[in-house]
Amino acid sequence: MRTALVIGTGLIGTSAALALAGRGVTVHLRDHDPARARTAAALGAGTDEAPEGPVDLAVVAVPPAHVAATLAEAMKAGLARGYLDVASVKGGPKRELEALGLDLTTYIGTHPMAGKERSGPLAGTADLFEGRPWVLTPTRDTDTEVLNLALELVALCRAVPVVMDADAHDRAVALVSHTPQLVSSMVAARLEEAEESAVRLCGQGIRDVTRIAASDPRMWLEILSANPGPVADVLSGVAADLDETVRALRALQSASADERRDGATGVEDVLRRGNAGRARVPGKHGAAPTAYETVAVLISDQPGELARIFADAGRAGVNIEDVRIEHATGQQAGLVQLMVEPSAATALGTALQERGWSLRTT
Repeated sequence: MRTALVIGTGLIGTSAALALAGRGVTVHLRDHDPARARTAAALGAGTDEAPEGPVDLAVVAVPPAHVAATLAEAMKAGLARGYLDVASVKGGPKRELEALGLDLTTYIGTHPMAGKERSGPLAGTADLFEGRPWVLTPTRDTDTEVLNLALELVALCRAVPVVMDADAHDRAVALVSHTPQLVSSMVAARLEEAEESAVRLCGQGIRDVTRIAASDPRMWLEILSANPGPVADVLSGVAADLDETVRALRALQSASADERRDGATGVEDVLRRGNAGRARVPGKHGAAPTAYETVAVLISDQPGELARIFADAGRAGVNIEDVRIEHATGQQAGLVQLMVEPSAATALGTALQERGWSLRTT
């Protein structure tokens, strides 16, 4: 691939353009708001000047509701040899294009499984897709050349290609992306009118659950409007679990020992099912989940402290698999949780203590 046209310079479009431009592809940028295209160009994502002729690949990075119309316009104008979109919903746009009677041999639907709470070109980064799944939904009509262009795009963005049926993709993202967004927002909404004394007690648990609730509501309304049925199906199951859990919790308040026992069984059931589901979430680099051991280190909120911990862990010959930070309330200090292989935990703890770090049992 030598040339590309990115239509839509939000987070995903700009990030793809940055990755392509950084690997020698001549990238042209287009957006309904020319200022956004100019911003992306200023970041090094390409040029906002129109290409002189058809490019190798047109990447449509617009909201799901506008994908079909944007693709149709680009195809009729002959802007590229191949076309793809990166919308988070695949079945709807494909059916809309079919209804328009377009030649779909030059088109393939795709969806990079990456994002941020922030949107717009300034949020774009060239490494956004590195190591992340990038779903491709070819059909029997998809030309081999177009599939190869899409695979080249994925490779240039250093993502991992995953081939799926379009409707199967939409059911999958309803479960692993769209429903979690709504559930996170619902939990965060409980905080809106909570007493200040309660909000001040927020710890890492509530921060983890509500992190994605900070996402742009307008963007998510567009996404959810394009995939309402599968999301409603998943939420229906969540609602059933909520109803059963509420009944179980009410039973724990009963004067009857039998009802309390049944309530405890119901609560334990949902917690254990949660354990089982969480265990299926892929681990590092998409591999099978690995059980790490945590070494918790007290740290002051000063420049260079995290770097010093990582350097000391490196001197001990220990690889940090994951890390979390819990900030102390009202103090310039916190707790760094270093996740390591179980066999390395003792050696790391000893090495850090020898270098003056204070450990805490988690």
